[in-house]
Amino acid sequence: MTVMAGGIALFAVNVYLTTSLLPSAVADIGGEELYAWTMTVFLIVSVVSSMLVARWLAKFGARRSYVFSFALFTAGTIVAGASPTMTVMLIGRALQGFGAGLLGGLGFSVVRLVLPPHLWQRSIALMSAMWGVGNFVGPVVGGFFAQINLWRGAFALLALFALGLIGLTVRALPVRGAAVQEPGPVPWASLALLTVAVGAVSVASLVDGAATWVLLAASGVVGLAFIGWERRASTRVLPEMTYHGRSPLRWIYAAILVLAAVSTVETFLPLFGQRIGGLGPLAAGFLGAAISWGWTVASIGSSGVESERGRRAVRLGGPLLLGAGLIAYGGLQVSDPSITVIVGWFAVLFAGGCGIGMAMAHWFTAGLRVTDDEVQAPQVSAGLNTTQLIANACGSAFAGLLVALGGPDVIDSATMLSYGFAVLAFCGVGVALREFAVDDRWRASTASR
Repeated sequence: MTVMAGGIALFAVNVYLTTSLLPSAVADIGGEELYAWTMTVFLIVSVVSSMLVARWLAKFGARRSYVFSFALFTAGTIVAGASPTMTVMLIGRALQGFGAGLLGGLGFSVVRLVLPPHLWQRSIALMSAMWGVGNFVGPVVGGFFAQINLWRGAFALLALFALGLIGLTVRALPVRGAAVQEPGPVPWASLALLTVAVGAVSVASLVDGAATWVLLAASGVVGLAFIGWERRASTRVLPEMTYHGRSPLRWIYAAILVLAAVSTVETFLPLFGQRIGGLGPLAAGFLGAAISWGWTVASIGSSGVESERGRRAVRLGGPLLLGAGLIAYGGLQVSDPSITVIVGWFAVLFAGGCGIGMAMAHWFTAGLRVTDDEVQAPQVSAGLNTTQLIANACGSAFAGLLVALGGPDVIDSATMLSYGFAVLAFCGVGVALREFAVDDRWRASTASR
């Protein structure tokens, strides 16, 4: 459990450390036009590597799978920290993303293998709490090193942390773990379509005029092609029951997709804090962390909700609170903000994070409970992590696009991002209501059989 939680904490620390020091890194090595790509590349590669989790567990067991993931993440961190240009940093971020995707997937796979069902919800809340570690340590470390003009030192410290986890893994985990059925071939065609769709949105943020809308249209077409291919393919990114049958799984994945995509708004919050609020790197880094603080607090606070009515209430209320928080943040974007306004930024972002946290843990648990089938259940649980990574990749690309559309004025960019993501958050309400209706019919048909 310590190794598993450490892997999630490493993922979280890396996210917040990078977002808090990235403005300083860009000022040093250039490449501001690739700002959003630092997260997009990281997340796209994470999606690809998450598809290899079950294969690594089946072939190599938990110990060697974790050691490989930590080692790959360490190598990427060293490359990112030593990068002379933004292009080289993107290479390091890709290596980090490959290791992080494995770490996130390993956590969810091992939880389902070693814990009984009545502990799943609390174990997911515990892993969410690791984001609390990350969103405190990440901005503190990243902001501190940026403040003293030594941003590369933050990556060096992160690499040492990962090396320490390798030592703990070798000491704590057995060479072989519980038996895992190896899945079929990697769905390269689906992954290629997904990468092209996300990449088109990212490139759209770098161009102007009609080219932006052409790329957006192309992304939509490729996205539909991805869904069409997945429905017919023999090997898929998501389980077959996502596309066929009356299972509510597709709506559970859709809810996770919405919440995780909106959470990527935090990528640009440190940049806005510095340029609009005049905050230093350390204080601005905590703006992004405010969302995850709320996420962690609400995730743990709602983990004890056991009744079906209560679970549905938090799953429905989450996107409502998230959307309201983002609307409030957009309305507080003014030039030369006062201390009161800046405090308001932190407050409304914390509230929005609570919306994510209170709903996300219960959506994950709902997914784990969809089926007890020995073949499909591991695929469903792996799909939860894959869906979140897909959402993060798409969300970070969409965030970069909204910021570009709102530019060149940074206040307009912040407002465009806030209101655009608020609309997306409110879409989660419709998804939740649809899932409730489908779930009722699914339960009735299952009970009759």
